[in-house]
Amino acid sequence: MKKIIISAFIVCSLFTSCHKNAVTGKRAFTLLPESEMMAMSFTEYDKFLAEHPPLPDTDERVQMVKRSGSRIQKAVEKFYADKGLSKELQGFNWTFNVVDENTVNAWCMPGGKVVVYTGILPVTQTEEALAVVMGHEIAHAVARHGNQRMSQGILVQTGGAVLSVALSQKPAVTQQLFMQSFGVASTLGTLKYSRSHETEADKMGLIFAAMAGYNPEVAVDFWTRMSQGGGQKPPELLSTHPSDETRIKDLKAFMPEAKKYYKPQ
Repeated sequence: MKKIIISAFIVCSLFTSCHKNAVTGKRAFTLLPESEMMAMSFTEYDKFLAEHPPLPDTDERVQMVKRSGSRIQKAVEKFYADKGLSKELQGFNWTFNVVDENTVNAWCMPGGKVVVYTGILPVTQTEEALAVVMGHEIAHAVARHGNQRMSQGILVQTGGAVLSVALSQKPAVTQQLFMQSFGVASTLGTLKYSRSHETEADKMGLIFAAMAGYNPEVAVDFWTRMSQGGGQKPPELLSTHPSDETRIKDLKAFMPEAKKYYKPQ
């Protein structure tokens, strides 16, 4: 494990593959070029939709998701432009789809490829709470948290091979790592984001939702409902997150900052 950590540090130092978070300013190691991650994302996203046909645009739930997604997209683009970081979003091809499955989850692949499962909508209840979820998942993508998780997996599985080599040598393993790294439903389970990733995504997601005109305060009630789980097995999305008490406490602490961006529409 020490060798892996040292190797990661060397790669980060020599090839400057350290991504700077737009909110916290922290730098994190990413081994994989984002352009290659996006190319893989577009391919895997199409494959996923072929196996899980999305609901039509005429469905009111789809219209809500696309409306919310479009507003979050504009907020993200403005946020990054204001910080002079628009190049971070280069190559994004935003797409929002809804899959009719009773899975309490949503995810975003590199390049803005989003899927929301109908199973989470009874928990969000409102478009504002949905925006909090979408802001959170999109934050994971723009902060390259999935890239960080997959980079770690590539180091372990292939010894740090570039993505193209990893795909050619171990295509099945590489594909599984990719899908797991971005929280796509899998029988193999998902690679959990770290607590720092989740905290970053919470903060960024609140800002994006607020900038999009959604009241960020609904996040507290939403995560409270998620923690309750309706008396059933804890939701899949919840299993990758910090404790309920920690999350809600952190959300409340960050709320004054998020509300600075809030402009009701």
